[in-house]
Amino acid sequence: MTEWLLSIEGTEAGHRAALILAVLAAFLHAVFGALQKGRHDPWLSRGAIDLFYGTMAIPFILFVVPFPEPHMWPIFAGAFVIHIIYKVLMGFAYSRGAYTVVYPVVRGMGPLFTVIGAYLIFGETFTLTQWAGVGVLCGGIFGLAVYNYLFLETARDTLGPALIFAVLTGLLVAVYTTYDAYGIRATADPFTFLFWFFFIDGLVLPWVALIRWRRMVNRPAPGPLLLRGFAGGIIAYFSFGSVMLATRLDKVGEAAVLRETSTVFAALIGWLVLRETVGPRRIALMTLIAIGAVIVEMGG
Repeated sequence: MTEWLLSIEGTEAGHRAALILAVLAAFLHAVFGALQKGRHDPWLSRGAIDLFYGTMAIPFILFVVPFPEPHMWPIFAGAFVIHIIYKVLMGFAYSRGAYTVVYPVVRGMGPLFTVIGAYLIFGETFTLTQWAGVGVLCGGIFGLAVYNYLFLETARDTLGPALIFAVLTGLLVAVYTTYDAYGIRATADPFTFLFWFFFIDGLVLPWVALIRWRRMVNRPAPGPLLLRGFAGGIIAYFSFGSVMLATRLDKVGEAAVLRETSTVFAALIGWLVLRETVGPRRIALMTLIAIGAVIVEMGG
């Protein structure tokens, strides 16, 4: 697998593979976000997810992937810090706001700043058509957030702080997307970065979740919570792993933009699973997001 991935880097086949990986990551990222926001406290959900994907990485880092090169350890340290800040901000946002409002704001902040970061760090450029696509996509995302806000029936009293945390989280999305792309390109074997990243990234939040769970008056049963964590751990590998591999194979900015079609999937999940209302206006906005992604892809 590694040899095949390395052989298609920078090729048309690599571009197609990156496209598929980015769209797969979009769908799975929406599922991942819904798992964190579902019926359990988001801190507990995230802690359970991190516990499982960190544990799953152990046999791979011990027996499967090559050991990281010495220059990778400072990169892993940076990724660890960035992702901890991201997860803390996301936990604050999810615990204060409705999923269908918070999630689009978080994801809407990401593409623009990631495209700028990819230009500054990797020298990537977008055509005018692609910039127009970014504008259409971001307009649809933020329009979805505004629409959801206007018709929000729950958690309205805490929505102000939730939106502040959502904006900050969106900025961290751009930071970690660009930084992780740098990290996965810095090692000879991309799977070395992936499995060591998941192991290191899963070291802290499980302890935070355990402390929070022990302090609760009405503690949720651990069985369903751990089952959610197991499912989330599996999804995380295919979601985050897919977009990381996409940024290794092709442009970071394009992968980041395509991933933000996750807001379409998130709205559908919010409707079908979380029982949140969806109407024709939201469908139109979701269509706008998809059109923006197509423009970015075709405009290249």
